[in-house]
Amino acid sequence: MFSCKVFSRSTGPFLGVTSPISLAGPNKKDHTCMQQLQCFLEASQVFEADEELGHRLVVMGKLNSWLKEWIKEVAEAKELPPSFVNVVSGKVFAFGSYRLGVHTKGADIDALCVTPRHVDRKDFFSSFYEKLKQQEGVKNIRSVEDAFVPVIKLDVDNIEIDLLFAKLQRQSVPEELELRHDEILINLDIRCIRSLNGCRVTDEILHLVPNIDTFRHTLCAVKLWAKRHGLYSNALGFLGGVSWAMLVARTCQLYPNALPSTLVHKFFLIFSQWDWPKPVLLKKLEDGKLNLPVWDPRVNPMDRFHVMPIITPVYPQQNSTYNASMSTLRVITQELKEGLFIMDEIQETGYWNKLFESPNFFLKYKHYIVLTVKATTEEHQLEWVGLVESRIRILVTNLERNELIQLAHVNAREMASLEEEPVRMDLTKTWFIGLLFKKRESAPSLNVDLTPDIQSFIDTVYRQATAANILQDDMKLDFVHVRRKHLSQYVPAHFLRKKVSEKNTSGLEVCSREMKVHSEAGRPMQGPSPPCLSLPFASFASELIGRSQGPGSLLCGQARQCMIFSPSDSTQGEPGTMSASTKQKSITALKRTSSLIPQDSPKRPKNGPSSVDAENLDHTGDMEPKEEEKECSRSDEEMINEPMEENKESYCPEEMEPAVMEVKCEAPYALLHCQRRASNELPDALSPLPTKRVRIVRHSIRLRLNR
Repeated sequence: MFSCKVFSRSTGPFLGVTSPISLAGPNKKDHTCMQQLQCFLEASQVFEADEELGHRLVVMGKLNSWLKEWIKEVAEAKELPPSFVNVVSGKVFAFGSYRLGVHTKGADIDALCVTPRHVDRKDFFSSFYEKLKQQEGVKNIRSVEDAFVPVIKLDVDNIEIDLLFAKLQRQSVPEELELRHDEILINLDIRCIRSLNGCRVTDEILHLVPNIDTFRHTLCAVKLWAKRHGLYSNALGFLGGVSWAMLVARTCQLYPNALPSTLVHKFFLIFSQWDWPKPVLLKKLEDGKLNLPVWDPRVNPMDRFHVMPIITPVYPQQNSTYNASMSTLRVITQELKEGLFIMDEIQETGYWNKLFESPNFFLKYKHYIVLTVKATTEEHQLEWVGLVESRIRILVTNLERNELIQLAHVNAREMASLEEEPVRMDLTKTWFIGLLFKKRESAPSLNVDLTPDIQSFIDTVYRQATAANILQDDMKLDFVHVRRKHLSQYVPAHFLRKKVSEKNTSGLEVCSREMKVHSEAGRPMQGPSPPCLSLPFASFASELIGRSQGPGSLLCGQARQCMIFSPSDSTQGEPGTMSASTKQKSITALKRTSSLIPQDSPKRPKNGPSSVDAENLDHTGDMEPKEEEKECSRSDEEMINEPMEENKESYCPEEMEPAVMEVKCEAPYALLHCQRRASNELPDALSPLPTKRVRIVRHSIRLRLNR
């Protein structure tokens, strides 16, 4: 299947800017691993069926015929000689993932309309736009003439297409024309050169890889991984299809005789350790003769601020990842490191599913900014969503400049709408931005004001919408700050479920051992100021401890010794009842560990601002590596990322007086964590009170992070 020329030291010059790292060919184990990868990709429906491929060819044929008809119509409208009108022609070139042969089911097609010199760009966005609107099967057509690369977006027979325009200094465009040669750029304006760049880059990549079939299979696997991990979006600051293709092409150059299964492993090995901002190059930079601007940080000061440059292999060379920010670089690097760890396991087990499991974005952070755009008509919504999405990277850059924000992570994955609002969500688009705040040990509390950062973004979007003459009264832009435990108002329940892993169980055993050591040494474990527990949780805790007597229970022995009740606090004859005097007593706060019971077990109702909040005890939202053993008390650094909720009402019914119990405990917070509700029964969804949200007044978001 992947038979090809075998590269060796004696076969001549190699592709790329350096010689290969290894020329080793595949062994028996590599072939077995490749078969397993192929089966997984087929089961994931990565490859299109022959019928779907044929449908794409039909659509491309329609576009090509419409373009040729329109070119003749323009020539007649401009009163060109009939002899010229009869021979004039143009051509539609495909590029991007479709041209590379790695498009997936339902993917769009990037196409370039190349016309002769008598056709102007103004004609393309006027008469050709109107011609396309009249064609049968064309829907959702819209033009973005003022974009960096002007484009017409439309659906033809249920296939999304992005149409670009380029005019050549020729009387006609022959069918056999190749766009790779630099001479074709002579006397072209910069917008035509940018439009041609997509086709030229795609063709050049296919000429710079040692084996096209191997390259395509490797890229299919990497793209599937990137999409499932939310790393596939050039507009949001991650990597687009061309950038991922160039990274895979560079891996193929370094291992020219390897199979795709091996190349996927080498891909994670190389780029998880890449020394950014060192650029990724497929061939040496060449100076052109057309005096066009190229990527060169030695000459262009702005190029020095690019955080992960991946340089296109054709003149004029450009950075395909100029949208990337420090936050997206950090997210991508972390995912690559985790992918390398999983690939090391796959080399032994051959189990590929784990690599392509999607991480849960909504469990990574404690704070989220929810950005919502709304419009009342589909046409307005398409224009409004396109403009806002192309500017979200500006918001991320603004947030990164805040001295208290360490990371701003935009969720790039598509999310299904809430079932209870299907009609409204048709005209609404929502993005979630996870925030990670810096830890300050010296400050007792931090006041974070995100209003200037967000207001600057709002002003930029509305100003550009006004300049483009697309702003309408029904176009709305809204921001809300939401804590993780309140995401059930915006996210379907299955996105908020946590998976029980072996790592969590081992962490619980570590804390249990720490508890035993502290108990034997007679040293109390430190903790923050004591909160209170409500009566329902106290009863359930007592019942759980009473059941935890088996030899396999992690709460056997030490946990039961933690429950110390004063005789004066209990009611005679009712062991489970507390007196009113116990309301002023407290529980020493302990560190939360893994769950001891299934996740669908009931969870205690919260008791206002003094209740023990499981979210406050969890620091898993941080992306920093976790230590195997930590101090069981809640540290100041953990508290700093938790905002203070003021004037929050109690979740207990008014007719129930929440009694509390005093617990003097020298144990980790295993007891409290086991009371956790199932994710489909989040407290926000069942609470009689609405979720606390910071609504925008002049787009104001102010947080207080309390230690």
